[in-house]
Amino acid sequence: MFLTVIGAGVNFLVLDRVQERIFQESLQVAAVWLQSFQPGRTQEPIPKTRIDLLQLVDSHGRVVTASAAAKGRPPLSTMRPPADDPEQDRTECSARGECVMVIALRVPQLMTTQLWQGEPHYVYVGMEEPPLLTTHRLELFTGAGVVLTTALMAWGNWWLAGRSLRQVAAIRERMSEITVSDLSLRVPAPPGRTEYALLVGTVNQTLARLEEAVTKQRRFASTTSHELRTPLAGLRTRLEEAELYPGDVDPREAIHEALSITQRLETIVDDLLVLARLRAGGPTARERVDLGALVKEEAASRAGGVPIHVDAAPDVNIRGNRIQLIRVLDNLLANARRHADNKIEVTAERSGGQAVVTVTDDGDGIAPPDRERVFERFVRLEAGRRREPGGSGLGLAISRDIAHAHDGTLLVEDSPRGARFVLRLPAVNGPPEGTNMRTRPDVPEESHSQAPTERGVKVSAQRPIPHRK
Repeated sequence: MFLTVIGAGVNFLVLDRVQERIFQESLQVAAVWLQSFQPGRTQEPIPKTRIDLLQLVDSHGRVVTASAAAKGRPPLSTMRPPADDPEQDRTECSARGECVMVIALRVPQLMTTQLWQGEPHYVYVGMEEPPLLTTHRLELFTGAGVVLTTALMAWGNWWLAGRSLRQVAAIRERMSEITVSDLSLRVPAPPGRTEYALLVGTVNQTLARLEEAVTKQRRFASTTSHELRTPLAGLRTRLEEAELYPGDVDPREAIHEALSITQRLETIVDDLLVLARLRAGGPTARERVDLGALVKEEAASRAGGVPIHVDAAPDVNIRGNRIQLIRVLDNLLANARRHADNKIEVTAERSGGQAVVTVTDDGDGIAPPDRERVFERFVRLEAGRRREPGGSGLGLAISRDIAHAHDGTLLVEDSPRGARFVLRLPAVNGPPEGTNMRTRPDVPEESHSQAPTERGVKVSAQRPIPHRK
């Protein structure tokens, strides 16, 4: 439809331009011929252009003189231009179907007075209508061009669509070959920087991330199975000994050891649940918390043992989940107390737009190559295994995930002596919601023997000391 409209418009413009050009040439030829008129003599015109029909006609319709091509013809037109409109043009057609494009020009009054005593005379100039105007040749050519262009466009679209769909088919075929058991395959990238090339690049990046995530998940499942198998094997051994040798095994001692192993299993399972929920990124209750006051409170709850020195600035406010933040502080403080020799230093301050908490001990420290490994799940350094053989190896991993869930970071940084853990969280302005840190509206008051829980995180005044990884 669009090409048809364009073709019709082009056809109209061409025909109109041809007619206009013929009439303009006829007018120029008529003006030149008029200038050649002399008193007592009217020169016969000799055309030098395609405008070959020239006639001089008097007021009675008699042809006074004419060009060779117009001799013997009746007047080319019946037009009689008036004095106020001396130029007129028209296409005149005879009974035989011959058409002439003619312009009628009235001879000026002064010239008729000098030549013919004022009798009006008229000049007719024109040519036979060209075949372009008399036939439908242009319309046929235009229609053929429209049809041909439409066919070419349809073929081009079909070819481009086929080429594009072949690339899509190749992507679909390769994607169908990729399974969870084998994520190493990649989609072949087409050349150039087309949309398909960018799509394939994005798909391959997604597959790479998916393969990495699945590899980590498999490694985590394998490690988890190993960590759970060891205490389960110990529990089964103790129970089988009690069953097979009832006379040699003290039942109370067997039950005590079984409960100890069960507690370790429970700790591992609880930590795994916390990790799973943190990685899932589910919503958690958030409130405004004075991190400095919370650090003081948690440090004060750890009476006895290696002394803890706290230097907390006022109004170090953040917005987060109080229970999860307590879990982080407990892990860091317990980790530092386990490895400290004489003291632990804890600071809380604002730095720019962040709330920064540092926990530094004066122990042996952590070697630079191990500063990232300690945050991996079930990774425990030799010192941690020696000081606490029954740890789960998940405490620092949970702490880092909690920091990330609060849009913060948890790193091990350089220290003159010992290990220095640095927790950074986005700070907020204004006072915390409530001034009594012991009164927690979202945590019910419970005895020390029963720990309040939120999203699988246990908090207790008598907390088991997690290990350093």
